[in-house]
Amino acid sequence: MRISVVVPCYRSAATLPPLVAQLGEFLDGHEVVLVVDDDGGTETWAAASALARAHPEVRAIRLARNFGQHGALLAGLRAARHEVIVTMDDDLQHPPSEIPRLLAALTDDVDLVYGVPEAEEHGLLRNAASRLVKAGMAGTMGVRNARLVGAFRAFRAFLVQGLDGVRGPGTAIDVGLSWGTTRVAAVRVRIVPREAGRSGYTLGRLLRHAADLAFGYSTAPLRLVTYAGFLVGLGGLGLFARLIWAYASGETRIAGFTTIASMVAFSSSAVMIAVGVLGEYIGRIHTTGSGRPGYVIREQVEGQVTSRAATR
Repeated sequence: MRISVVVPCYRSAATLPPLVAQLGEFLDGHEVVLVVDDDGGTETWAAASALARAHPEVRAIRLARNFGQHGALLAGLRAARHEVIVTMDDDLQHPPSEIPRLLAALTDDVDLVYGVPEAEEHGLLRNAASRLVKAGMAGTMGVRNARLVGAFRAFRAFLVQGLDGVRGPGTAIDVGLSWGTTRVAAVRVRIVPREAGRSGYTLGRLLRHAADLAFGYSTAPLRLVTYAGFLVGLGGLGLFARLIWAYASGETRIAGFTTIASMVAFSSSAVMIAVGVLGEYIGRIHTTGSGRPGYVIREQVEGQVTSRAATR
């Protein structure tokens, strides 16, 4: 079984050489695909391209600008050549020595294996937000075993077919993989604390990613707006019944400005929320239909060969 190790790279000039060195035992007959997503930066690309020239098993792909981690992953997955793909971060938190654990769990009845940390490695708010995103994936997008999802994975390459139709920004690799198989497993792995820098996935970016998942891969927000509309309608019906009762019992009073203003504001708020949710969907349809790419490859280095590739 030959494997392709796909590593999205962002400001990782210092960690790439030791990472490739640690991957050395897997390079014989396998490959490492480094996808540089540095938004015009040159240091990471210089390190990645130098490693590709020094090691025939290493390929370096440079994107034209920053397309995000999942865009870089998508470019690397489509470039991978072997029958099993392993994805991992570039910051040395995913030890290459743990890869055999993932591969051992990839048995005949399993297509996708996630490396689950033995202990949570982030702060309280970040971990809570991560659990919220995974709960949303499970509840609204039907992603089974969403609680296992992580960046350290091993899966069979045929699952990339589930991403063939993915276009534009907001790509969610794990949702696409879930479209191809339900044979998912997990194995506990050791995660090394970050020695320098900090994760690019801040709480804000994680919440934006959650919004991309909700509006890009689920109709749940539309259903919520429908339910909210029914609730507003029931509230209005109850208010109407109350007014009829007051009229019949002789308790009718002239409605004050506060009541009218409150009802108008409440109804307007419901309408604006509904329009906003519909606008999110229409905007994403427009973005996808306009042909905006998920990534653009500027150049590639493979051994001593430098080439340029297409837009996807």
